[in-house]
Amino acid sequence: MKSVRLIPRLDVKAPNLIKAVHLEGLRKIGDPNVYAKKYYESGADEILYMDAVASLYGRNSLLDIIERSTRDVFVPITVGGGIRTVTDVADALKAGADKVAINTAAVRRPELISEAARAFGSQCIVLSIEAKLVGVNRWEAYTDGGREHSGLDVVEWANRGVALGAGEILVTSIDREGTRRGFDIQLTGAIARAVKVPVIASGGMGTPAHLVEVIREGGADAVAMADILHFNRMTLPDIRASLGEENIRVRVA
Repeated sequence: MKSVRLIPRLDVKAPNLIKAVHLEGLRKIGDPNVYAKKYYESGADEILYMDAVASLYGRNSLLDIIERSTRDVFVPITVGGGIRTVTDVADALKAGADKVAINTAAVRRPELISEAARAFGSQCIVLSIEAKLVGVNRWEAYTDGGREHSGLDVVEWANRGVALGAGEILVTSIDREGTRRGFDIQLTGAIARAVKVPVIASGGMGTPAHLVEVIREGGADAVAMADILHFNRMTLPDIRASLGEENIRVRVA
């Protein structure tokens, strides 16, 4: 069994780290680089930076933040938001990112996934899916920071994205994001059963029990978390210890 990865998620509206509920109602928290360094030093397996408003302005404003972050953070960094072209992918990797997460641009032009995977390898390409429940065990993929319908079935889109070359799936439940009510287990499980690449669950973590549930029942390979860390409700060592008590394998920090 592979170790489950614990990934702090930093949603950024430059230059601020922010937090939202249902991807709306942004609240400023602080300097994202300060938080990234703190999480790295406390044992994060990776760091996920997401530009929360990039799709609105057609550009990613995280490159300077990523360049500064790599001076103090020495675990893999994923950057998402506003990645629209292979050149954008190259710029993010040059700035120090190890992976890029693509959502809106991939929905609009799926060939971007294949082009980026051919240029840089599937291991660099994360298909980011923002999902909203629309029926019994049915979810629609949304774009533009969870604002716009795509008409795409989430599970079908995840399958297609992997076939095109995505090496990982990041699935964010819009319904659960920021609520502390736990992950959408059915959503994560449906994707994990459908694809043969790692699945990162995001949206809803309130307690370590939620994390245990999404790993055991939802089949998540990694978990992205924000609220529980940003507001000091638990630390990464606390969470790691809780998983150890449940005999869930994690990296020794």
